[in-house]
Amino acid sequence: MTTLLYLADSYLQTFEAKVTEVDAGSRGIVLDNSAFYPGGGGQPCDFGSVTIANATYPVERVKKKGDEIVHVLGGSDPLPAPGAAAHGRIDWERRYKLMRTHSAMHVLCGVIFRDYGAQVTGCDFEPLQGHMDFEFDTLGAELVRAIEDTVNQEIRSGHEVKIKTLPRQEAFKIPDLIRTKINLLPESITQVRTVEIVGLDLQADGGTHVHNTSEIGQLRVADYKSKGAINKRFYISVE
Repeated sequence: MTTLLYLADSYLQTFEAKVTEVDAGSRGIVLDNSAFYPGGGGQPCDFGSVTIANATYPVERVKKKGDEIVHVLGGSDPLPAPGAAAHGRIDWERRYKLMRTHSAMHVLCGVIFRDYGAQVTGCDFEPLQGHMDFEFDTLGAELVRAIEDTVNQEIRSGHEVKIKTLPRQEAFKIPDLIRTKINLLPESITQVRTVEIVGLDLQADGGTHVHNTSEIGQLRVADYKSKGAINKRFYISVE
């Protein structure tokens, strides 16, 4: 089992760990601790490096396998043996851009849900850009600009972003905790991590976020399209 360090501290850039498993076929290693986000919920995995003994391996992909995080290593250095001590380092520039983008999407989601009652039907993002789909019947330029203006007002307001982990039964007593059309939380998950943009938004979420919306910068709706009768897509960038 890998202890997921990013759940408690999205700003953790380096960490110490031990190699617990090695898969020579995929050049994958499992660590007992990891600050690398493995991807999920629309957020891509982290990149970075792992130093073991005298070798520094680029981490080219990270994925979740049950309760473990597999780190796929690049380079040509021989793989380490189980039990080896490891020093991990996140590609912080990329991670922080992802944090800003993810938090920006939560502000967008919070504004649209509060002001228009529209639920999320899908999302995907990369550093400083992405798209988010909402259940809108109609969408036009005037409404999009009004939403963009309101989102940036909320970003500038400097809302604190709080992370909590609650027992599933307690978490699901919170109204509108799940903003997606489909509940993506399997019954096997007994502890639910919540991300709250204080005064604006509260959702179940397992990704990484900034501490305050003032860190986001500015959100721009670069484009919007109809993706179905009641499904409208916002293409956003963070500047």
